[in-house]
Amino acid sequence: METGSVTTPFGRRSMTLGMLASQVMAGEIKPDQSVDKWKLFRALCEAKPLLGIGDRALAVLNALLSFYPKNELAQGNGLIVFPSNIQLSLRTHGMAEQTVRRHLAALVEAGLLVRKDSPNGKRYVRRDRAGEVDEAFGFSLAPLLARAEEIEQLAAEVMAERLHVQRLRERITLCRRDIAKLIEAAVEEEIPGDWQGLYREFRDLIEGLPRSPTTAQLELLLDELTGLRTDILNRLESRVKSAKQRGNADYIERHIQNSNPESKPEFEPGFKTKQGAIAEPDNDRGAVTAEKGRGKATHPFHQMEEEQSRRPGGRNDGGGLKSFPLGLVLQACPEILAYGPDGAIRNWRDLMAAAVIVRSMLGVSPSAYEEAANVMGPENAATVMACILERGGHINSAGGYLRGLTRRSEKGEFAIGPMLMALLRANAPAGRKVG
Repeated sequence: METGSVTTPFGRRSMTLGMLASQVMAGEIKPDQSVDKWKLFRALCEAKPLLGIGDRALAVLNALLSFYPKNELAQGNGLIVFPSNIQLSLRTHGMAEQTVRRHLAALVEAGLLVRKDSPNGKRYVRRDRAGEVDEAFGFSLAPLLARAEEIEQLAAEVMAERLHVQRLRERITLCRRDIAKLIEAAVEEEIPGDWQGLYREFRDLIEGLPRSPTTAQLELLLDELTGLRTDILNRLESRVKSAKQRGNADYIERHIQNSNPESKPEFEPGFKTKQGAIAEPDNDRGAVTAEKGRGKATHPFHQMEEEQSRRPGGRNDGGGLKSFPLGLVLQACPEILAYGPDGAIRNWRDLMAAAVIVRSMLGVSPSAYEEAANVMGPENAATVMACILERGGHINSAGGYLRGLTRRSEKGEFAIGPMLMALLRANAPAGRKVG
């Protein structure tokens, strides 16, 4: 049984006021107070950031608790355990004895254990004639029992903070997705505005976040992203209201046709596990072309597709892919310029010629490129090759990557726009000229 007296450490270890406070607290345990030792240990694992202890110290404490014979920590059961450092090393899966001693000292300093050293510093127990523990020397678990309520409260605070951070991260992810897709929609609809500037501002906010941000930094980022999203929404809503006020039915019809709710483009591939985007096929081009046949204006991107269909060898379906202006492609993929005739690309024919050279250089087989051209259309296949060249350092097999995109294009699960948008940010400010 415990005597309840204050003890000082053996040898050169000095006595501190913290040790004295722990012993005084341990002496104030109520006679009927008890707690499940493993439930308390789980709370300790949660509260470790606030208690100033690490994983390995907890492993040593877990080993000490395993030497306590009862599941309930209680004054009546005795609260001293007395395993040797060798035994503790075995129960901590071979932790070095020197390391064990260091973490035992950390637990004492954290006020979770109290040393009750014998006259010679050894840990042992004296029993009476009936075999009951008369006096034990080792480590007292009394501080754990005395601080059980405090430890559980600290664990609750840590879990609440973790939940708060998780919700902050979820809201930041939603904001990032909203901003990226709204900017992409504005670019594809050719709505006037400095969308590249807004996108750079967006990326600067994201990249300015440290690898391990604090809660305050996450809250600040969320506020800034929310403000940016509101700004973008206000601009787009103003455009929609302006169109309604003008009564431009054609504009509204094209807006609806180009806003396929089933599509799943990603403006910023970094938000996904794999780069690229998934989009449903654009099935409304026939309707738009028919409207143009009746004398109505079409979206600039659809005009581009129709111009391609009028060129020799051109096609305007591309397996359901939407084509983009040549200038936009070269702005996103400036590396392809060096492979054009005379080091310049002036038209789509030059781009397709450069793509053939790049195909050979990257080791893409003629059959893989021919299949991509048949499925996507020659202009789109050349655009994809330009994107692959731009991202060459991140692609192990250009041929396999192209075949994968071709298969996705056949299923209507691939869109070129997100690839171009992801490359624009790095290459647009370079100001390289077409031709």
